[in-house]
Order: sequence, then structure tokens, then C-alpha cells
Amino acid sequence: MNSDLFSLKGKVAIVTGGTGLLGKEHCKALASTGANVVVLDLNQELCAKFAKTLPTQSMGLAADITHPENLNNAKEKIIEEFGKIDILVNNAAINDMVESPISMFESSKFENYPIELFRKVMDINVTGVFLTSQIFGQEMLKHNSGSIINIASTYGIVAPDQSLYKDSEGKQQFYKSPVYPTSKGAIISFTRFLAAYWGNQGIRVNSLTPGGVENNQDDTFIKKYSERTPLKRMAQANDYWGAIIYLASDASLYVTGSNLVVDGGWTIW
Repeated sequence: MNSDLFSLKGKVAIVTGGTGLLGKEHCKALASTGANVVVLDLNQELCAKFAKTLPTQSMGLAADITHPENLNNAKEKIIEEFGKIDILVNNAAINDMVESPISMFESSKFENYPIELFRKVMDINVTGVFLTSQIFGQEMLKHNSGSIINIASTYGIVAPDQSLYKDSEGKQQFYKSPVYPTSKGAIISFTRFLAAYWGNQGIRVNSLTPGGVENNQDDTFIKKYSERTPLKRMAQANDYWGAIIYLASDASLYVTGSNLVVDGGWTIW
């Protein structure tokens, strides 16, 4: 096999939500094969500090992905520094995580779920991906080349198993929200739209569906999640390096409009 298929040397990659748990791993994966990475998140200091730890010429930029003017300013700085954009990983999102439930038990019920929160999550998880793809993708169009990777979720293709959110005594602690699955399902559909729309202009668009990542959840949740997964464990944050490198590189030149599921088998049952 030609190992150069996986090389990203000379490529410029943007990772939104780049200082988050998975965002950092996506940045490290891309840099490990030679990409110059733009770490994009809300906090400039954190972005710049993390970018300095990467082994390639990388930079940190602060931007709110729901504000076009922020993204256009970021694009100007990226083009000034690197002259082009080759890869975009749309990773930024809000998730009502197990380790920090978004609300009290009653508020997390579908019947009571706040419309304000629904709109906020949709704005970040869906509108943000639309805007970053639109604004950064225009630079890819200039070169008729690029790879956009949208981070989806298992809950974008299957419904939440609410029994996971019960404690060791079987009491429901909270409910997984209606908005996170809705937003991630939208991301998969948007991926297909954009892959078809830009396919004849050399831009590939795919989604990556990760499984749940172990991140300080309580032992009961980790045990139940692992038992429900064929590989009998939750993901580690670096389990997605291979998938990110594959979708970003020439190894996937004939892959577009796909949803690559990397979930330890969670969705096969």
C-alpha cells in the first residue's frame, strides 16, 4: 500500500470546537500526518496555547460559528497565513452530557423541554455547520478540491436509550434531550445534500458518527453502555484518529456523501 495516501503534508485543516475533548484529538490526528491545523473555538488563549503543542505549523483562532462575521474574519486570517483551506472538520456542538445534565429531571422530559434551549442547540449544532461549510467551503471551490467532515452521532441514526440514564437503583436521573438527536440527524442529511451539490466541483463531504466516549461518567453508566456495545467498552478519545485521517486524506478520494460509523458496534442491534 502507498502510505502517501494517508499523508496530509502541506494541507491546511480547520477543526471547529478544537479545544474540546474530541476536537483536540481530531487536531492531533491531522497534525500527526502533516496537516497545518487551525484550532478554532471560542477562547483565543486556549486555541493559541493548544495550537503550539501540535507538531506542524498551526494556529489558534477564536470564532463563534453562529456569527458569519466571526467566520469571515477567521477565513481572512487563515488565507493570510496559509493561502488556502483544504480540510474542514465540523466538530463544534452542544451535547447534554451524562457528566453534566442540562437540567433537572422534570425539565429534561420531552413534555417540558424548553424551546429556548432547543433553538440554541439547533443554532450551534446545525446552523453553525451550515455557516462554516458555506464560508470556508468557498475557499475550497477556488481550487476545486477539499474534504469536509461533519461530526454526527449514533443518536443521529438511532433513538436514545433512556434506560442508560437510570442510576444503580433503577431511578431515572434525567432524559436525553430531543434536540441533540434531531440536530445530529440533520447533520447527516446536510452532509448528503452538500456532497451531491459540490461533488462535481471536487469537494468531498462526509459525516463521521462516533460512539460514546468515556469521560468521567459514573460507573453505572459506563457499565451499562459497555454491556450494550459489542466491543464491551466505551470509546477512548483517540479511537477516532484513523477515521479522521482516512476521510481527510487521499485514501478516501472516491468517498463522498457517506456516514462512517465508528461506534464499537453500538448501532448494529
